[in-house]
Amino acid sequence: MTELIWEGKYDKNGKKTAPVRIALPFQTIETVNESAQERQKTLDLFAGGQPGEWRNRLIWGDKKYVLPSLLPEFAGKVNLIYIDPPFDTGADFSFTATIPDNPETAEDETTQFTKKASIIEQKAYRDTWGKGVESYLHWFYETAILLRELLAEDGSIYVHIGPNISHYVKIILDEIFGYDSYKNEIIWTRTAAHSGGNKYGIITDSIFYYTKSDNFIFNTQYKKHDESYIKSHYSQKDPTGRRYQLVDLSGAGSGPPRKFKDKFLDPPKGRHWAYDQEGINRLMKEDRIVFTDSGRPRLKKFLDEVKGAVIQSVWNDIFPVNSQAKERIDYPTQKPEALIERIIKTSSNENDLILDCFAGSGTTAAVAEKLNRRWITCDLGRFAIHTTRKRLLQIPNVKPFVVQNLGKYERQQWMGAEFPSISERAAVEQRYRRFIVQLFQAESVSGFVWLHGVKAGRMVHVGAVDTPVSIGDVKNIVQEFWRSVGRPGYDPSDEMPGPEVSSGKPTPGPSREGNPIETNGVDILGWDFAFEINETARQFAAANNVDIKFKKIPHEVLEKKAVEQGDIKFYELASLAVDTETSENEVRITLSNFIMPPDDVPEEIRTSISHWQQWIDYWAIDWNYRNDTFHNEWQSYRTKKEPGIDLSVKHTYDKPGAYKIVVKVIDILGNDTTKLLEINL
Repeated sequence: MTELIWEGKYDKNGKKTAPVRIALPFQTIETVNESAQERQKTLDLFAGGQPGEWRNRLIWGDKKYVLPSLLPEFAGKVNLIYIDPPFDTGADFSFTATIPDNPETAEDETTQFTKKASIIEQKAYRDTWGKGVESYLHWFYETAILLRELLAEDGSIYVHIGPNISHYVKIILDEIFGYDSYKNEIIWTRTAAHSGGNKYGIITDSIFYYTKSDNFIFNTQYKKHDESYIKSHYSQKDPTGRRYQLVDLSGAGSGPPRKFKDKFLDPPKGRHWAYDQEGINRLMKEDRIVFTDSGRPRLKKFLDEVKGAVIQSVWNDIFPVNSQAKERIDYPTQKPEALIERIIKTSSNENDLILDCFAGSGTTAAVAEKLNRRWITCDLGRFAIHTTRKRLLQIPNVKPFVVQNLGKYERQQWMGAEFPSISERAAVEQRYRRFIVQLFQAESVSGFVWLHGVKAGRMVHVGAVDTPVSIGDVKNIVQEFWRSVGRPGYDPSDEMPGPEVSSGKPTPGPSREGNPIETNGVDILGWDFAFEINETARQFAAANNVDIKFKKIPHEVLEKKAVEQGDIKFYELASLAVDTETSENEVRITLSNFIMPPDDVPEEIRTSISHWQQWIDYWAIDWNYRNDTFHNEWQSYRTKKEPGIDLSVKHTYDKPGAYKIVVKVIDILGNDTTKLLEINL
């Protein structure tokens, strides 16, 4: 068998290099559309040490880590895999997004802007194509190995690929799945004919179809006959207008005569009648048999009884998503639902498990949901996850699903690998914090417990890799800020609940290279933040005369190449204002303001927005937050058909009491902002 060899496929000892196999636990960050009863049932199951009921999974993360993390639970259990990996060496993964209309103006101010690929998406693409075709082959080879391990024995995989790389991809698939497992190269006509200049126009993609074994699912699919075929083959009509054609009543092989009306007829030589005498009698009674001028019987085959033409390997009857299509989301690589529907119906049955590790606009998950299949889909892009979530929520009676990532577990793994130390964890954490301070372009400082750097006259705190920055952390930071810097302003009576201050005492007169630090505030850097952190913590800090800004440590920090190329930007958290009104067992939640830090927004977007509501693309509420996962129990979001959103909603509780409510807003750039509310009814 032919084998492709490229640099990196084999190590120095002549052994094939293996893909990353670090299996990390998944972290559920949101549960969508789960009822209160289902939520309590899940909590009871977990409390009893039992697994919860199945939930479809929308995973935000790099498939390099997601796929091996799926193996412990799903190896050999996925019935169908469809992937549409990037295959255009000059691809531009930006796409068109919408800035909604200003609600306070009469004229329509809706505008479009280009949503560029995130730094981490650009980095992933550079990794895939960084060294040209060789990089792509190695990346695809490692991905395909893991996908085969996830595939069930009766499973199938469809790999959607373009003509510029398809010949290489097939050789790799032959190597991993076996030449005998190859079933088809499906040719999909994805666009209309067009001029190719000095070559033929490229209007097709390839979809390679492989199975894991000879025992695989294959449900034959049909398509409607076209009008010309119907007119030529079903040219006759019965008195009711039903179209039919006359077909032979015999089949190959010998057989006895049958009685038609009042006489027996022998079948043609070397053939037999296709029906027994009882069947012939029934067809005669139904007036389904017609005699030709020569006296030979023929069967009426009605058009409305025919499933259609059996689908072959050239698919020219499924058109791309046009600009007016209801399913269009303005995603550059969006595939039509009809294409995925044909694949899913062919190679899976209801309740089978479908996997797509290139979620994009969420087509595979949406179609799998509509066809009553279980599904897992993942993507590296935050906006792809948000787009998929909105798309799923538009499906009537969508089943509950979870949004997951590898979160703190991936960061823990990274910290241990990036800063190895034979000494205590404290030494590793110290090296980690210095690294983040450096990326933030700040200077490290000594003599502090909660403060780790200084930049432009502001102190810097670096949050832990595995816990969100909490209000208790902010309290400790503010205490240390005033006690260590030695200026009045901290009022110890103005405390909030939180952890006690560390017993480690800061060195008097902390310094940066021996010089006193002059500072006017603190930048708090964190991977995650407690739901209530922004407004409550800011109020506390302001009451103690400290200017605080919260900035997100980006996921790109985990990628060495992004760090080396300086592709790291820390974004300040947005601020959300919410009004509440209570009456007996009811509460009304109303969004009243949303403030996006201007420095982090591209100018073309910032100058097009004149009202705070234009920032908001989607918001959701957990009416009874229990310090676990955010449960998306109500949501309002913009769509092409319904571009407006509800800003106020009322909820009725079963009984009076104290409740925690979490409000989550996702802006037009795909970033989320949360706020925790507490009410007493």
